[in-house]
Amino acid sequence: MPGEVSLAHRGVLFLDELTEFTRDSIEVMREPLEEGKLVITRVGGSCCYPADFMLVAAMNPCRCGYYPDRTRCNCSELQIQRYIGKISRPLMDRIDITVGVAAVPVEKLQSKYQRSDTSSTIRERVMRAHEIQEARFRNEDITHNSQIPDRDMEKHCHLNSECLDFMRRAYNRYHLTARSYNKILRVARSIADLGGSDKIELIHLQEAIGYKSLDSYYAGGIRL
Repeated sequence: MPGEVSLAHRGVLFLDELTEFTRDSIEVMREPLEEGKLVITRVGGSCCYPADFMLVAAMNPCRCGYYPDRTRCNCSELQIQRYIGKISRPLMDRIDITVGVAAVPVEKLQSKYQRSDTSSTIRERVMRAHEIQEARFRNEDITHNSQIPDRDMEKHCHLNSECLDFMRRAYNRYHLTARSYNKILRVARSIADLGGSDKIELIHLQEAIGYKSLDSYYAGGIRL
């Protein structure tokens, strides 16, 4: 029978408390996140299930949930490493955006509510970005930036010398893989589209790097 990744085909798969799943259950998502399908091979043959979904996941920074607030978190660094380490680097590489969410201070909860952009305003911005991408890929077999093949990165995610130098330093500093490097470029391309920019600028790359903050754990240290 199809599992959750196939039932979420062309939709969203939300996994709460990601680190509470078994490692085998988490790691099985590597293939569908990369290929958009899941192949199961048994003695009687193989079955290919569609599994092109958007993964949204949430997890605590440690078992007690209070790290990095050391006034409340008593977890050792080894315990934190083991807890977060259930999410492997290869799986992390296949996730476009990984960000930490800080606790909300009581002063902000008690302050007057400040209205931000409405959902309709954000939707208009997203729809404009979709139109830009539709025009960009009109004569190609893809429809969105996330689908840009590695061989076409230079064509659709061209960087000037300043941006190339920035990404070279980021690659070495954060120990990026080739896969995560290209994912950052695709995210930066989308950020540029949302801002109505024809080119990827340094500010877009800086923002895209910021959306991979959880990856810093794998670069050495627990900086969530």
